Amino acid sequence: MDLFNILEIDGVGDFFKAVWGIETVRNIVISVFRLGLAALLSGIIGYEREHSHRPAGLRTHVLVSVGAALIMMSAVFAAQRYGTISRVDITRMSASVIGGIGFIGVGTILREGFSVKGLTTAASIWAVACVGTAVGIGFYEGAVIGTLIIYFTLHSIKKILEKGKTERFLYVEVKHLASEVPEITNILHQAEAVLQSMEIVEQSKDNVFTKKNSSTLRLHIYPKSEESVVTIVEMLNSNPNILDVYVES
Repeated sequence: MDLFNILEIDGVGDFFKAVWGIETVRNIVISVFRLGLAALLSGIIGYEREHSHRPAGLRTHVLVSVGAALIMMSAVFAAQRYGTISRVDITRMSASVIGGIGFIGVGTILREGFSVKGLTTAASIWAVACVGTAVGIGFYEGAVIGTLIIYFTLHSIKKILEKGKTERFLYVEVKHLASEVPEITNILHQAEAVLQSMEIVEQSKDNVFTKKNSSTLRLHIYPKSEESVVTIVEMLNSNPNILDVYVES
């Protein structure tokens, strides 16, 4: 139906039905809705990652999800338009998207000192790609529920797991770094402290650590109790290869 025939239609309802019957208009409306929903849902996840100061934040998540949604919409469009001719397999399109997202996820995994960071962010990028494909194919219920579960996993479960735990940051200056790392780890294990991360930092400029020929480790730990922090410091200081220990308040 063309524009001239639409203008001759009486009644608002019939007018909108006629407009919706135009394929181009229908595709524009569906595209705006699906891509906008993909951007909104992935933006929720991306905002949480951005707020947590992770390497892949709001824009990365939105771009991944919108791109995935567009791929699925293209597959659906091709199947509807050329399905009887080319026999388009929609599942192959989504499989290619999910597989390709792995390259982006790898880029968010970083090694800092002795710790590996970014695994959760990589997983969230892969998950929003799945959200985008669901939106692109029109499975809105699954996309919304999946977004809520992903956000709850990233934002709330971490707080639940860390509830009641007091974190501490220890700066340990050591000689012979390679040989002392296992010893430090063993001390933390004996004190029943959870080691969250361990990384090498530059020598402090405030003269907390001023010795030469040494390395400074920053330990992010969850001690069993306040008393165990004192025990850990005493055990570390008893090691002759550990030059100094500083507990960040």
